[in-house]
Amino acid sequence: MISADKNNNQPLAEVFGFPIYNQTERAIRYRENKLCPFNNIVSNCTKNSIEFPLGVCSLNHKDKPVIICPIRFREDWKIISDAAAFIFENKTTWTHVGEVRLKDKFGKSAGNIDYVLVAYDDKGRVLDFGSLEVQSVYLSGNLTGPFLSYLEEPTADFTWRQALKYPKPDYLSSSRKRLVPQIIAKGSILNQWKKKQAVVLQTAFFKTLPPLPEVDKADADFAFFLYDLVLIKQQKRLEIKLSRVVYTKFTSALEQIAKFEVGSINEFTQLLQKKLDAKRSGASDFNNLKNVVAE
Repeated sequence: MISADKNNNQPLAEVFGFPIYNQTERAIRYRENKLCPFNNIVSNCTKNSIEFPLGVCSLNHKDKPVIICPIRFREDWKIISDAAAFIFENKTTWTHVGEVRLKDKFGKSAGNIDYVLVAYDDKGRVLDFGSLEVQSVYLSGNLTGPFLSYLEEPTADFTWRQALKYPKPDYLSSSRKRLVPQIIAKGSILNQWKKKQAVVLQTAFFKTLPPLPEVDKADADFAFFLYDLVLIKQQKRLEIKLSRVVYTKFTSALEQIAKFEVGSINEFTQLLQKKLDAKRSGASDFNNLKNVVAE
């Protein structure tokens, strides 16, 4: 993988669609007007705020660009056509619709599906459908600081060496707080309807997940589409590229992804012994709680 930026002494890979060392007229116009080149719902970037968007598409991390904005995956709508090749048979007439509310038996929302791919006949009637979810990466640390500092003087040699709260990807939170709940809530409903599901991730994110059992494409009802950003040197820009597709089964994938890594049973038993000893000596559960907080 080629580094996102010639200058790795700062965390910004792409700002408003372009590497920060790209000083072409087009890149400057996008930065000055806060535009998004990746099929946002409007022409401008709307990340975090409409009026003051945090226009960082991808982050420098370990010499690789990490996508932190889900809109970044929309480049040329590659993710849609790639997913359609998995969900539908060849020569199917299809399109996609976005942000579709999914409800359970009791009318309670299970969340919005990012994209529903819909197959239809010559009269416009729905024949089949499948889902596509897109997951970028959460961050830990301070991204606003370097972003605002760069906009004050957007030069190719911009640096940011402040170690305090230096921004980096938070893969654990991205999976536990977002990816896993989505698969459990929406995925279980779609699976019971026997509809195929696709999830878009970056390769580095997928590698933080437990190993998944793989099957042939023809036997799969669930697939992870793994993308990365590659450098187009002549144009001084990054381009999204499909690196791999992991075909699997929903049930087996969920079992692995939702499973927490087991801790030490001995440590847990020792904690139980400590609390039991305290209880037998007359301590209340409230005192036990205070001891746990203190630990």
